[in-house]
Amino acid sequence: MNENSKKQLKKTGRPLKDDPAKIRYTISFTEEEHARFLALFDKSGMQVKAHFITSCIFNKTIKSVHIDKGTVDFYMRLTSFHSQFRSIGVNYNQIVKLLYKSFSEKKASAYLYKLEKQTAEMVELFKKVVEITEEFDKKYLKKQR
Repeated sequence: MNENSKKQLKKTGRPLKDDPAKIRYTISFTEEEHARFLALFDKSGMQVKAHFITSCIFNKTIKSVHIDKGTVDFYMRLTSFHSQFRSIGVNYNQIVKLLYKSFSEKKASAYLYKLEKQTAEMVELFKKVVEITEEFDKKYLKKQR
């Protein structure tokens, strides 16, 4: 009866750590120091301030990543433009095949001449895009590296 009356204890909750951190320190900052600390913490990309402070104290490597939203937006638009340019090339090949298949040699040549003019304008536009991209790269991206 003694054995039945004793309830079996169940282990519930989080498992205990082998070496828990029990020792704590406090630190006081001025407004300027606190702002600087928060800026460094934000640049580190860490989620927990205690981990960031421990990393700083024990000289562990701290990752600092700066993401410029304008650069990301420019990159996304440039990628979109590049995919559209590729699709134009595919359509160009399809149009040339259809012209020679559907029209006479003389009429197909006339349409191809118009298409060639538009292609030359598109090439000039693409050269301007490349120049703008190189200028953007020199002004903004080279500084960050």
